[in-house]
Amino acid sequence: MRHFVRTPILAVAVLLAGIGCGTAKEGHDAKRMVAIEDGSAVVYGAGPANLPKGIQLSKLAGDPAKPGPFVLRIKVPVSTVIAPHTHSLPETLTILSGSIYHQHGETIDKAQGKVLKAGGFVYLPQDMPHSLWTTDEPVELQVNGSGPFGLNYVNPADDPSRKAE
Repeated sequence: MRHFVRTPILAVAVLLAGIGCGTAKEGHDAKRMVAIEDGSAVVYGAGPANLPKGIQLSKLAGDPAKPGPFVLRIKVPVSTVIAPHTHSLPETLTILSGSIYHQHGETIDKAQGKVLKAGGFVYLPQDMPHSLWTTDEPVELQVNGSGPFGLNYVNPADDPSRKAE
C-alpha cells in the first residue's frame, strides 16, 4: 500500500515542479517539460520561406531541425495550397480548428482530397507524397514528429522559397 501512496505524490510533485518550466512564449528543447494552459498562450510567428505566404507557425517543443521529438502548431489561412511534398521522417497531423483538405500522391487532384475537420488526424510515413489545401475556412493544426525533419517538394518549382529568389 505504501508504494501506491508514494507514487501519486511523487507524480504530483514532479508535475507541479515542472509547470513553470516553459510556455509557448519561450524557446524549448525536447529535454524540458512544456505546459501550455490554453491556446491563447501559443505565440505564432511567420512560417518558414518554404511554406506559402501567410502561414503562421509556433514551436511548442523541440526543434524540427535537430534530432529528437518536436511539436509545432500551424495556422493556414483560407485559399492556401501546400503543393505535393514529402517529409524525411514520419509525421502526424491533428486538426485543432477549422478544416483542411489532404490528398496522398505526387500531384494535386482536388476531387480526390479528403476534408479533415477539428479532431481529425493523419499519420504520414516517411517520404509519403501528399498535399494540403484550405478553401473558405482557415485551419489550425498540430504537427508532431522527430527531427531532423524536412519538407521536400515533389516538384522543386513549387517551393515558395525558390520563387522568392
